[in-house]
Parts: sequence; structure tokens; C-alpha cells
Amino acid sequence: MNQIEKKILSTLYVTQITGENPTEKILENSMISEEQISEKIEKLTQDNLVNQDKMTLTEIGRGSLRVVLAGGVFDIIHPGHISTLNAAKTLGDVLVVVVATDNTAVKMKKRRPIHSQEQRQELVNSLSVVDLCLIGQENDIFKTVNLVKPQIIALGYDQVHQEQFITEGCKKIKLDAKVARLQSPIPESSSSKIEKEYGESIHGI
Repeated sequence: MNQIEKKILSTLYVTQITGENPTEKILENSMISEEQISEKIEKLTQDNLVNQDKMTLTEIGRGSLRVVLAGGVFDIIHPGHISTLNAAKTLGDVLVVVVATDNTAVKMKKRRPIHSQEQRQELVNSLSVVDLCLIGQENDIFKTVNLVKPQIIALGYDQVHQEQFITEGCKKIKLDAKVARLQSPIPESSSSKIEKEYGESIHGI
């Protein structure tokens, strides 16, 4: 499978979650003509990777994609975030990022986030390395995990989630996912530290 075909499959995976028009999204994400895309989809259909009538992935097509799930608050995007997300993307074909809700962010950071959950979702979605960004669920991270069904769950070096907790939670929803703990090359970077050092500028005071 070549890179273009993999990109088409990845886009179909994303649109099955978002409900967007798959054909339009493939055209938007591809650097080839509509005719070439049709030829690729025809081939993927013949290979039983795509259901052409519904423009969805078959079970084999979904199984051919390695989906990585990462999460966090992402209140102020900094080099540590970029390094971590780049590392997460190298683990698979599709990177899905979940941003914490405002209420969850308060519980995690003991403060209100500067940006709303919708703004943080938009910021993360704008990163080229991210294929899809979702807003998390209150009090149950495994609702989103079950929606995404990743093969790999990537944790940042400073995230409090324990690997065993994630693994056991995945087993309860009958999901076989591996947990990868990522090491950030810039451990001193954090939204909290940036806000503390530059709080006056950030808040426009």
C-alpha cells in the first residue's frame, strides 16, 4: 500500500468519526486529481479495504491502520507538546488527540484554562501532525477511547495516568491497546510554567 492509499484510508477513518463528507475530505487532503482518487478508491475496494458504496472502511481496512491516541489539556501549545505529538505520530498512521474538557482541566491543573475547550480543540486541530482532535468526555476517558479504538495510547512524560489503569480500562471495553510512555526532550516546558513566568502578558494585564 502506497502513501496516497494510506492517506485515503486515514481520511475515511476520520470522517467516520466526524460525520464529514468523505469525498470532499479526501479531495481536501490529497494532492491528486478527483479522477486519480476514484482510481485509488476502486483499487482499495477491490482489495476489500473500502466499502465504495458507503465510502467507509471495511473491517480489513480499519485493521490496516495503526491509530495512536494522545490526550492532554493543551492550554498553551509549546515545544514540549510539539515534540510529544511528533513522537506519538511516529508510532502509527493516524494521530487522534483528545483535549480535556474545561471541568477536567480544572481538576488536573487546579486552575481554569486560559482557552476554552473549543478553542483548545481548534488549536490542536491546526497542527499538521494531528489527524483529528476531539473534546474528551467528563469523568470517563474510556468513552472516547472506545470511540477511537486506538491500537496505541501514547502518554506524555508528565501525564498522571498510570499504564496499568489504562490497560485495565481497555480490557473492560474489550480493546487490545498498547500503552506507550513518551519522553519529552524538553521536560521543562509546560503550560503552567509558561503562565507563571509570563502570566501578565498572557492575560493582557
